[in-house]
Amino acid sequence: MIRFHNTLTRSSEPFEPRVAGKVGLYTCGPTVYSHAHIGNFRTFVWEDLLRRFLEARGFAVDHVMNITDVDDKIIAAAVERKASLEEVTSPFTEAFFEDLDRLGIKRARVFPRATEHVPDMVSLIQRLEAAGLTYGSEGSVYYRIARFPGYGRLSGKDPADLVAGASGRVDADEYSKDDVRDFALWKAARPGEPAWDAPFGRGRPGWHIECSAMSMRYLGESFDIHTGGVDNIFPHHENEIAQSEAATGQPLARYWLHAAHLIVGGEKMSKSRGNFFTLRDLLDRGEEARSLRYLLLSVHYRRVLDLTDESMAAARQNLARLDDFAHRLAEAAPAAAGDPRAQAAVTAAARRFHASLDDDLNTSGALGALFELVRETNAALDGEQAGAEAMAAALALLSDFEAIFGIRLGRAGESLSGEEEALLRTREDARSRKDYGAADAARARLLELGIVLEDTPGGTRWKRVRRG
Repeated sequence: MIRFHNTLTRSSEPFEPRVAGKVGLYTCGPTVYSHAHIGNFRTFVWEDLLRRFLEARGFAVDHVMNITDVDDKIIAAAVERKASLEEVTSPFTEAFFEDLDRLGIKRARVFPRATEHVPDMVSLIQRLEAAGLTYGSEGSVYYRIARFPGYGRLSGKDPADLVAGASGRVDADEYSKDDVRDFALWKAARPGEPAWDAPFGRGRPGWHIECSAMSMRYLGESFDIHTGGVDNIFPHHENEIAQSEAATGQPLARYWLHAAHLIVGGEKMSKSRGNFFTLRDLLDRGEEARSLRYLLLSVHYRRVLDLTDESMAAARQNLARLDDFAHRLAEAAPAAAGDPRAQAAVTAAARRFHASLDDDLNTSGALGALFELVRETNAALDGEQAGAEAMAAALALLSDFEAIFGIRLGRAGESLSGEEEALLRTREDARSRKDYGAADAARARLLELGIVLEDTPGGTRWKRVRRG
């Protein structure tokens, strides 16, 4: 049975989607005023694992991730540069997608952009107006949290400590937790800033209304899972719940999942400390995307992860060990008479691997089971006791790891070139769209480059062969 820790109830709950076999998943995406940092990608990679895990368990996952392309920081950059929002955000949006590909993160079905969904936000604000949950001030529209009885359920904050009345209105997208009051749904237009027409006056949407409007647009008024980092819990997700549920009378999401922070050398990332890294920074230093992905998934998502030289080195070593094991399994001949204990060890490791993931995506437990498999099976291979059945079961578990963790194994130090990686992604995207002509063309080109593909139940494997 799959269980998730639901932030809303503060408890581990059996996962039961609204519609059998289908999952609606909304993940909070980047604000594209700069490159996403490695802490952001700790959350994005974990969300990719969540999706891959659910798909491996047989669910059809409808994944939506927003792109915030209008907020205070973006507007400040546009004003300073005398540029449009698109000119500021487009390079960072493109870079974000490049980084997703580098880390092997599957693309969402849709990446709605805030600037393209302002009418949806206006409509939602009007619904809240009709319900008597808003008030206007100097052209802006605010949400009265005192009129939503459930405010504070997600974060555990007492609304009485947050409401300060009309004199405490806050008009910024970012503010300290101690200073949160009624929040802005719509911000009155200011000279030189981008703005849209609305029944309540020309202006732009507040930050929180974006995700409410876009998640409901693409997944319906109530869906299965909403995720983000722990910093999203309050005020962003708390305000999403207040807006959405006050308008619809339904739970916005049944399960709320949040990833803990990534720290660097025991400290919070900060440019002033000199420990602030983007993915590109780390790749330029010589780190590999595959080992970074492994590291980001090696610790349970609800535990703080410390990025250090030592933890990155350990990730590289662990991946090399798995690569060597996969290569050995692929090359070894099975024993004529396998020892039943070898088969039993593989079966037990597989059971622990999947049980760990079923238990709130316990990746550290799953990896522990996987390395137990490596140790036991290597010993059986050394003693010529690993039969065909045990070896096939071990390979199947490695395939499960590859599919769920999104990390390919067994290349004995080999890697794909940029062109080969792009062709592999093109083929995977084409297959997901059922464009088999494009998929076959990408496969044929890879074969010309000496890359042979094997489609398995656990995903696509590749190996390099000599040409000529």
